[in-house]
Amino acid sequence: MSPERRSDQADGLPRLPPTYRHEQEVLEAAGIRSWSRLAALADRDLDRLSAAGLATAARLRRLRGQARMMAETGLPHEVAALLLHAGIPDAASLAAARPQDLVTQVGRLRRRLFRGAGGTPDLQQARSWIAAAHSGRIRSQSRPPN
Repeated sequence: MSPERRSDQADGLPRLPPTYRHEQEVLEAAGIRSWSRLAALADRDLDRLSAAGLATAARLRRLRGQARMMAETGLPHEVAALLLHAGIPDAASLAAARPQDLVTQVGRLRRRLFRGAGGTPDLQQARSWIAAAHSGRIRSQSRPPN
């Protein structure tokens, strides 16, 4: 198993970045303390949670997308977040990606964020992420609808 794959998707939510503090507070108050619980939430659940405080439904959906990517691929949350922000919204899109296009997309995001600093994934890394998406397709069949 790749060192980037997680063996336990039920791990608790880590401390989210400060920009997500309201979302973290709302999720914790609702008893949602794991990525797997977050991945299982429907849109109506996220709407209800966002109405209860300062958390936004859009940010909660982004976090749920990250949680679903993790559940479907076994990738760690940092990689799932990177892929989502690079424009890869789900495991199906990742599975359909070409390694060179993925390297280009993620590299472009990293250069934009870090003004040229930070490593760009190589083709081997991109292939391992795509393989993770292919291996998770069967698990994603049981995911609840939005």
